[in-house]
Amino acid sequence: MLRWILGVFTRVILIIVLAAPVLLGLIRLYTAWYASSRLYEEHEAPASRVAIVFGAGLWRDGSPTPVLRDRVSTAASLYFAGKVEKILMSGDNRFVEYNEPAAMRAYAIELGVPEQAIALDYAGRRTYDTCYRAIHIFGVKQAILVTQNFHLPRALYTCNQLGLPAIGVTADRRAYARRSLAFWQMREIPATLVALWEVHVTRPLPVLGNPEPIFPMEAQ
Repeated sequence: MLRWILGVFTRVILIIVLAAPVLLGLIRLYTAWYASSRLYEEHEAPASRVAIVFGAGLWRDGSPTPVLRDRVSTAASLYFAGKVEKILMSGDNRFVEYNEPAAMRAYAIELGVPEQAIALDYAGRRTYDTCYRAIHIFGVKQAILVTQNFHLPRALYTCNQLGLPAIGVTADRRAYARRSLAFWQMREIPATLVALWEVHVTRPLPVLGNPEPIFPMEAQ
């Protein structure tokens, strides 16, 4: 009897181990399908009042990584083209020496974006947090999400499911290293599972605070 129970248990574990990668892959494919009708190149994107730029890491000297530079420069191009009025730059600032939003703002100003067109979210530690805070702290009603193709499906699904109607503009402005792309794509698989769990089940509260509406004197 014990041998039979152990055999059944072993088979169940084996099935779970074999099925897990398939399930994760299907979830990733589902969000990619969901995002496909909401993706645009810069010149094709319809106008929206706000572009949201997601953090993507800093070098040791505090300057933006190439991935983050591409996101900021894409958002700047949207601004110069008159497709957005404001750019919400959201990133991590948990530590004094690590300030993604400030680095993003500095680079955007270097590109010619006026400071008054930039809003900063210092508590956008994750994609979920950025989307949630865009709605509840910054009063964003609709947005263009600016990030790379590997990240856009999760970002679009998360923001839309949280109640922020959004489209995405790809920020792939250069050829990235294959090893880096492979790592980012693999990272998105478990991250997408977590995103679905959070938007449909747990709905965790990120760091909040007082409202800071991007357009305080008017409705979007």
